[in-house]
Parts: sequence; structure tokens; C-alpha cells
Amino acid sequence: MKKTLFMLVVAALFSAASEKAFAQFEKGDKLLNAGINLGGTYGGGGVGVGASFEGGIHDFISVGGQADFTTWNYGYVGYKWRYNFFTIAARGSYHYGKHFLKLDNLDLYAGPSLGYRVSSFSDPDGWSGVYDDGYGSGVFFGVFAGARYYFKPNMGVFAEVGYNASPLKAGIAFKF
Repeated sequence: MKKTLFMLVVAALFSAASEKAFAQFEKGDKLLNAGINLGGTYGGGGVGVGASFEGGIHDFISVGGQADFTTWNYGYVGYKWRYNFFTIAARGSYHYGKHFLKLDNLDLYAGPSLGYRVSSFSDPDGWSGVYDDGYGSGVFFGVFAGARYYFKPNMGVFAEVGYNASPLKAGIAFKF
């Protein structure tokens, strides 16, 4: 009985320890980023929230989508406007870190995004709606570079820079 119980405990420990260790990106990985957006694509300040999801289709390539919301105020003494931007886009990443890094818990990547951005505007006089100017709604093209650092096998932090929904994104990353 003791021998059987010991074997079950050993088997349970091995199965728990066999979980994928810290590893750079691989084909089949599913990646989820969720965090905050700092700054606005059109040069304004602002903050927002966003998330992206990608699936690995090759040892170096992942594809997926992203959704982001960013808002910022603009104005001068006595008059202030608020701009809101909602972006939904397809994205792809090339994971280049494994070409030269020996750190298994760091994933470096870069890629493009293509989607649609909805822009809305409001002012202190109460007018709100779709704002039809240079910030207007339309097709959106972005590029980004980022890094994920995993402090647990399936959980870490990420940061991205570039011309995307915002110049800087940072938050928590998950790998499934």
C-alpha cells in the first residue's frame, strides 16, 4: 500500500513538473496581452485599455487580433474637447528573440496591424458624435515592436512601442 501511494505521489509530482517550462515562442502557443495604452496615435496624450490575442502558426510567426480604446482631452483656456478612439485590427508578429537570445523567459517580437478605427468627439457645449476631420474614422495601419517577460511559465508582463493604437502599451501577458 505504501509503495503504491509513493508511486502515485511521484507520478503526480512528475506530471505537475512536466508543464511547459519557461520557453520562448513556439508554434501552437496562444498569447494574450491585456493592459493600458499611454499616449495617442495622432500625437495627443491620453490613456486607454486594450487587449490582443495571437496564435502561433509557425515557430517564428503568430497571427491574431487586437481591440483598443484610447481617450484624450485637447483644448485651451475655457474650452476643451475630448476625443475617443476605438480600434479593432488584425495583427501578426514575427518572434525574433530566439535567433540570438539564450533567455527562455524573454520573447521579442515585432509586426504590423491592419484594421478599422472609430473616432468620436465631444465638446463642452454638448455636441458629440462622429468627428469628421483628420481624426475621423477609417482604415488603420500600424506597426509595433514588443517584449514579453515570463516570470511564471504561463504568465508575465509585456510592453510594446510603435505606431499602433497608442505609442506605448504595457500590461500582463498570458501564454496557453
